Amino acid sequence: MSSPDKPAERASIAAVRLRRHSDYQRAYAAARKRQSSSMSWFLAAQQAQALPEVLRPNGPRVGLTVGKVLGKAHERNRIKRRMRDILRRHLQLLPPNSDLILHPRRQVLTMDFRKLEAEVVRILEQAQADASRAPRGPALPTPAS
Repeated sequence: MSSPDKPAERASIAAVRLRRHSDYQRAYAAARKRQSSSMSWFLAAQQAQALPEVLRPNGPRVGLTVGKVLGKAHERNRIKRRMRDILRRHLQLLPPNSDLILHPRRQVLTMDFRKLEAEVVRILEQAQADASRAPRGPALPTPAS
């Protein structure tokens, strides 16, 4: 039996995760680095035409990078668990046809969970707004008059 706060089934981010190094590299190359108070983030439009049909993404994707500079393995794993849990709760906010990479800072480890969740939601909303403003494909040439 589930409580009113929690859904009966837990959503998973497994289907929307960036997994391959080449996907991360492509997203880093196409994105502009943005900053928030406790993390950096990168948003890149997916370039489906550059990939073979088998490898083409079919929706938004998200990646986490937590470097060794943030602490020992158990601390990095805790940061990732907290971030994945927040993303799991807000999958519907991921920007469509985009790759989003979150790169948290060390303060995420000790940050209050509600504050961290509010910040991630702000980032996801900003990413949605940025993705909706981004041009879709190459611009059409205007006729010279």
